[in-house]
Amino acid sequence: MAKSDTQPLYAARRLEAALARIGSPEERREKAFTDVFAESARREADAADRRSASGATLGPLDGRIVSIKGLFDIAGSVTSSGSAVLRGQSPAVKDAAVVARLRAAGAIIIGKTQMTEFAFSALGTNPHDGTPGNPRDASRAPGGSSSGAVVSVIDNMAEIAIGSDTGGSIRIPAALSGAVGFRPTSGRVSTAGAFSLSSSLDTIGPIALRVVDCAAADMVLSGEQIRSGLRPASVGTFSLTIARGRLFERCEPEIAAAFDNAIQRLRSHGVPIADGSIDRTLDEVAQIDKIGTFTSIEVCATLRNLGLASLEGVDPKTRVRIEAGEGVLAVDYVRMTRLRQAAIKSFERSFAENEVFILPTTPIRAPLLSALEDDAAFHEFNGLVLRNPRIANILNCPSISLPLPIDGLPVGLMLIGRRNADRRLLEIACSVEAMLRPSETA
Repeated sequence: MAKSDTQPLYAARRLEAALARIGSPEERREKAFTDVFAESARREADAADRRSASGATLGPLDGRIVSIKGLFDIAGSVTSSGSAVLRGQSPAVKDAAVVARLRAAGAIIIGKTQMTEFAFSALGTNPHDGTPGNPRDASRAPGGSSSGAVVSVIDNMAEIAIGSDTGGSIRIPAALSGAVGFRPTSGRVSTAGAFSLSSSLDTIGPIALRVVDCAAADMVLSGEQIRSGLRPASVGTFSLTIARGRLFERCEPEIAAAFDNAIQRLRSHGVPIADGSIDRTLDEVAQIDKIGTFTSIEVCATLRNLGLASLEGVDPKTRVRIEAGEGVLAVDYVRMTRLRQAAIKSFERSFAENEVFILPTTPIRAPLLSALEDDAAFHEFNGLVLRNPRIANILNCPSISLPLPIDGLPVGLMLIGRRNADRRLLEIACSVEAMLRPSETA
């Protein structure tokens, strides 16, 4: 009997288990995906198993099951980006750049995941396609806009999910649902073939259960050539600074307690940790916010490029945020851009090499979905979960959210590193993860 006949079909078996979970009658799973590519995924899994049987590999994602957020082009599929008004668009003629890289690396593309409309809210709700419940408590919001992405990972329908992060859309669902979410420096990963919420702030990154998987995905997505796997940063080679001040306001007691426990544990391992603040930088960001928001302005341009002449049919909660950008003058948009560049440079000067800021990813845990039906409550919760993560997008810094060990609803711990020091941040995050969750490290 040939070797390939006796080799366990690991990828194929894992894929069938994932497809079975996607097809389960549990409502949350049904709403996690908008498209499932079962047949092409089976071909990709079979090819990965043949390579494995022959001792060949295409890299760290070869044979790994990956879900793709609904705003990425996949050849033959309509890129609806969570919106009913885009369902009539022509199917994509080719894969987005990141999808092409994943395929070339041997990843198994299992399907497209649910998202909030145009990626323009952080709670994970979608009145057009349905809202997947939080994988830890189905009565609560999963976080967004990469909502289906995080559910696909935690519910074992994918091993890695690819999402986008414009103001926290990878890290927020990771925090609220209990996963790891990584936002790279802008420009590190190509956004070609992805719906653009904000050309200034959009980034593409992974959600997974471990930092090492996020690092493997980032290596493929960015095209970075690294011969060795991710190695945790050694204690003594980095320091953490707690970003005290405004970003700790309105923290739920459970979040504050989990954060303090994590700090104590990290200190017990010898990590240098100091109290600090980025409130001066927040003042600079506030000057931008007084003029307008990049997302509201730039998504208008995207929709017009797609030929959308009216916002009729758009979720009213999304529509009101888009309309806020329609009246911003071009001169004010230029002012915003210049103020942002000044803030980026100022922040970069404020902390040293191998120094990382640490804070809660969000000040609240996942809210009840029923509480989000009221418009005022929705916008308040949305603003709260966006408040901390969006700073890394405005300042163009790599950032990662790690789940904290806690009973009950998940809590996220966020690290913010220096611009373009993405790999170093992942090494530090891997070390922090090992100290907080030693049983789950690679």
